[in-house]
Amino acid sequence: MKFKILLLLFVFSFFKISAQQPATSSKIIEDALIKKEKLTQTSLVKNVAFNNIGPTIMSGRVTDVAVNPDDPTEFYVGYASGGVWYTKNNGITFNPILDTSNTQNVGDIAVDWKNKTIWVGTGENNSSRSSYAGIGILKSTDHGKTWQNMGLKDSHHIGRILINPNNPDEVIVGVTGHLYSPNQERGIYKTMDGGKTWMQKLFVDDMSGIIDVQCSPGNFNLMFATSWTKDRKAWNFDGSGNNSGIYKSTDAGSTWAKVSTEKSGFPTGQGVGRIGLAVFNDNIIYALHDSQFRRAPEAKKEEKDGLTKADFKTMTVETFLELDNKKLNGFLKTNGFQEKYRAENIKQMVRGGNVKPIDLAKYLENANTMLFDTPVIGAEVYKSEDGGVSWKKTHNDYIDGLYYSYGYYFGEIRVDPQDKKGIYVLGVPILKSKDGGQTFASISRENVHSDHQALWVNPKKPGHLINGNDGGLNMSYDDGETWEKLNANSVGQFYSINVDNAKPYNIYGGLQDNGVWVGANNAREDKSWHQRGQYPWKSIMGGDGMQVQIDNRDNNVVYTGYQFGNYHRLNLKTKEQTYIQPKHELGEKPYRFNWQTPILLSQHNQDILYLGGNKLMRSMNQGTDWVAISDDLTNGGKKGNVAYGTLTTISESPFQFGLIYTGSDDGLVQVTKDGGGSWEIISNALPKDLWISRIVASQHKKERVYVTLNGYRWDDFTVYVYMSNDYGETWKDIGSNIPASPVNVIKEDPVNENILYLGTDNGAYVSFNRGQSWEAFSKGLPNVAIHDIVVQPDAKHLLLGTHGRSIYKTDIAMLQQMNDNMQSKAITFFKVKDIRYSSRWGNTSNQWSKAFEPKVDVAFYSNTSKEKTIKIFSGKNALLNQIKVNADKGYNDTSYDLTLTEKGRKALLKENSDIDINKAKNGKYYMPKGTYYIQIGSEKQALIIK
Repeated sequence: MKFKILLLLFVFSFFKISAQQPATSSKIIEDALIKKEKLTQTSLVKNVAFNNIGPTIMSGRVTDVAVNPDDPTEFYVGYASGGVWYTKNNGITFNPILDTSNTQNVGDIAVDWKNKTIWVGTGENNSSRSSYAGIGILKSTDHGKTWQNMGLKDSHHIGRILINPNNPDEVIVGVTGHLYSPNQERGIYKTMDGGKTWMQKLFVDDMSGIIDVQCSPGNFNLMFATSWTKDRKAWNFDGSGNNSGIYKSTDAGSTWAKVSTEKSGFPTGQGVGRIGLAVFNDNIIYALHDSQFRRAPEAKKEEKDGLTKADFKTMTVETFLELDNKKLNGFLKTNGFQEKYRAENIKQMVRGGNVKPIDLAKYLENANTMLFDTPVIGAEVYKSEDGGVSWKKTHNDYIDGLYYSYGYYFGEIRVDPQDKKGIYVLGVPILKSKDGGQTFASISRENVHSDHQALWVNPKKPGHLINGNDGGLNMSYDDGETWEKLNANSVGQFYSINVDNAKPYNIYGGLQDNGVWVGANNAREDKSWHQRGQYPWKSIMGGDGMQVQIDNRDNNVVYTGYQFGNYHRLNLKTKEQTYIQPKHELGEKPYRFNWQTPILLSQHNQDILYLGGNKLMRSMNQGTDWVAISDDLTNGGKKGNVAYGTLTTISESPFQFGLIYTGSDDGLVQVTKDGGGSWEIISNALPKDLWISRIVASQHKKERVYVTLNGYRWDDFTVYVYMSNDYGETWKDIGSNIPASPVNVIKEDPVNENILYLGTDNGAYVSFNRGQSWEAFSKGLPNVAIHDIVVQPDAKHLLLGTHGRSIYKTDIAMLQQMNDNMQSKAITFFKVKDIRYSSRWGNTSNQWSKAFEPKVDVAFYSNTSKEKTIKIFSGKNALLNQIKVNADKGYNDTSYDLTLTEKGRKALLKENSDIDINKAKNGKYYMPKGTYYIQIGSEKQALIIK
């Protein structure tokens, strides 16, 4: 009996431990990157190209700027998940230089300007919800044409890189380490041979990494570094600890000593958070500290005008019932309580014991307000004037409004190299001090986005600043009094995208910290809008932009919002905006809403809207009124400071109203077949505790459903993709050959039920056999996170919403024709689009312009890799031209420029003596109007020139 009990305890412990997936090893990740490269080379869609269609103006989160000190018009900018971009004309234009690498996730950049060697520490050093892991440290000696991985592959997030200006092979790297799990590869690393070998010179512990390293200008031997103890989980973030502190090295990072001791004057203990550094010289050092110590209780203020939420947290029933009704109603109306909650009826509820005064405070609380309400000290600036031996706070008051309680997201400070008292601190605004941190003033301006992450201060020209923030780049020449915006790069961080059915159709998307935007899919993404005065995309919502649903009867009616379920119904024509977030009943527990709260318009009735909190809500009247049609569909949440135990995805079957699936952030998938009357958990056979990133009810078979799970928040990069043909009673793993990377989205093709599209944190894939095997879908697409996928059925366009490189588009008409016959035939030749004849072909409008040269796309599928000859014939079968192409197995796309050979021209004139075919100004002959034929092997397609 005792043995059985021990066995049961062992089994229980095993399943309890295995529920938390282990972090994926760097070896598996490395193998996955190699596997993806091989898949790309053999992919059937290797020639089907994506085009980036922007938008650019709202940009994305910048993590670092590296500027040539001798020529500041030349610089590099790194984006959190958008790669590295280079400019040599002061930011007028940029070129991406990291696209040939295996990641777009950037933490830091360092450049050896003498030898033009670029170092990139991958994986940003912030700890946000979308701070993606990197793959180590990369190096390029040919300006980004090729990149070599120099190691530290299990670092995940890199905070800083320093290059010895007198010895470019000597490099120091501060490694922040894993975000969601402990690991050993963190701390300070040093190489003396250009990255061939690394030595760990400082290791604090497996939960504490190095967030910043700075050296004294002109003295590479003298360095300061800061360690940061943090623990992030999906439900909680703890950004402080005993092992956060400041270290000093006097031998170029070979040995380190902690200088933030109890005697130093710098804070120590459990509340020490993230620390940023700025070094003016060997003696003067500034530190920006995100203090997580609690503020001292304030003395009670004198009588205030109105009631506050805090008043109700400690108010007795007796005091509440004595409140003046007018005063109470003022509080209720100001804070958006529903009309049914007014002074007299709430007092009646309190008298009856159904509601307590504290419930009024709870009614207003959600994940976002709880973060803002946290009474920590927050940002504070310290200064040392003796090389780090002693520290003193530079100011007396709190620096409110800089961090709020989002200090884990900020932590950069700079000192003007020409002014020891000129410092800049970066947070929600950017603050400047000219008196060594005693007083501060904001230098944020009307065209500068909030949330500042990077700043370069020109060491030779006073007042010249380059600032990187969540909305891209800004440049100033007057010390921040005025700024120019340098957002030319397509680096938008989309969470979700959607399309309407207009002609041309519009694309809608919600972005990280950049709101919700809409624009035509064919909008020109160039600088011509500067002349017109209006950018072709338009902002329709602020905050962190989330999901979008468009009424298919009237695309002016749009449902969208920002983080934590703050959704609105918009009328884009009338500019009307109605807040529609469902509210719990007073006295009940508040609903929990995910950062990316899911919403869905019913395909069966566009007045019916679903929204997921911890329960599934349904509105029958466009979000005006709500009813919860479920109990809690999660595991109930966990104690923490991040909303958890929430729904993340909703799908309703097009075959049956009320056949609805939900997925949660804590691993539950549930189904109702009767509109919420009853629910069944269908995820018991799936891996536990993982984020359900997508649930998709099939549009081809009623019983079919797809689900993807995401282990990113465990540092688990395993591929989890499943299909069921029986409403989720049983599941089949269809992840097959996808290289390891967290999966964000799966999408069925609306025409061909065998085709699936899938997006991971490192690229896109397509399957032609319902997941038995997958093809890398990557031409024109860097290795970037794909957060959403949409198909516009009429245009036959596939759109990818990336989290770092905006939106990509490709035509999938050819793909939708895939069948068994195509794979057995030597050639499948797709229809050639008609073209309208123009006398401009080969000619110019003036002597300064290039000749206009037309082309038609020639697309075909080949079941072998072999050279093919494309022949162009007249209507009477005369050979007019021919092209040789090296065809790959799979889809091929080339173009024909509509020219005739001399022999072909003579043949065509012989067939029709009434036409003239004269040589164009570029020296070529072009085909006149008529019907022609293009042939590949035995396959022909008509080419009509109208």
